[in-house]
Amino acid sequence: MIHDKKEFGIGVALLSVFFVALTAIFMPVFEGGKNTLDYMDGVFNSISKYSAYYIPDVAKKARKHNGAQVTVAVMAADDAQAARIETLFTAAGATVAREGAKLSVTTDLGRLLGAALADADLMYKNAGDTVAGKYGFDGRRALFDWHRALTAMTKDLNKQENFAAAKTLRDVQTKALEPAYNYYGVEAVPMAKMLWIALLALAGYVLYTIWYGFGILFLFEGWGLRLEH
Repeated sequence: MIHDKKEFGIGVALLSVFFVALTAIFMPVFEGGKNTLDYMDGVFNSISKYSAYYIPDVAKKARKHNGAQVTVAVMAADDAQAARIETLFTAAGATVAREGAKLSVTTDLGRLLGAALADADLMYKNAGDTVAGKYGFDGRRALFDWHRALTAMTKDLNKQENFAAAKTLRDVQTKALEPAYNYYGVEAVPMAKMLWIALLALAGYVLYTIWYGFGILFLFEGWGLRLEH
C-alpha cells in the first residue's frame, strides 16, 4: 500500500524523466551514428591527447645517446615480426643479423631512438600513411613492433648494466610509442577550446545523479519505506 501518494507520484515522475533522458543519451544523435557517451568520450580523448604530447622532451633525452654504440639481442614474437623489426632497424642505420625470430643488432642508440620517435611523432599527428609508406606495412603495426623491439633491448641493456640507456628506452616506450599508438586517429584539442563542453558535461552529470537520487528518495518515502535510527 502507498503511504503518501503525492511523494510517490513525484518519485515516479522524476524517475520517468530520468529514464527518458537515459534513453536519449544512448540514441545515435551525433554525426557518424554516435550517441552522447561516444561524443563525450571523444571530447575527453581529444583533450587528454593534447596534454599527453611528451615526444619533444623524450627526444632531448634520446639525443644524449647519439654516438653511443650498443650491441643487443632482440627476440621477436615470430619470424614475420622479426622481418618487420629488421626493416625498422635497417632504415634507422642499424646493422642487423637475423636468424628466425632472433635478431642481433649493432646500432648508434641515439639514431635508432630518433627513428622510433620520428615514427611516433608522425603517428601522434595521425600521419599513419606516411609511416606505412616508409616501411610497407601499417603504421600502428610499426609502432607495435618498435615497442616489442625496445622491450627486448631494455632487458638486454639492463643485463649489460647500461641502466641509463635502458631508462631512456623505457621513456620512449611509455611517453612516445604508447600514447601515439593509443591516440592514433584522435584529434588533439586544447582544453580551452572544449572548456564549455567539459563544464556542461560535468554539470549535467551532477544534475543527473542528484535527479536520480531524489527520484528514488521520493518513491521509497511515498511507498512508506523509511530509515529509522
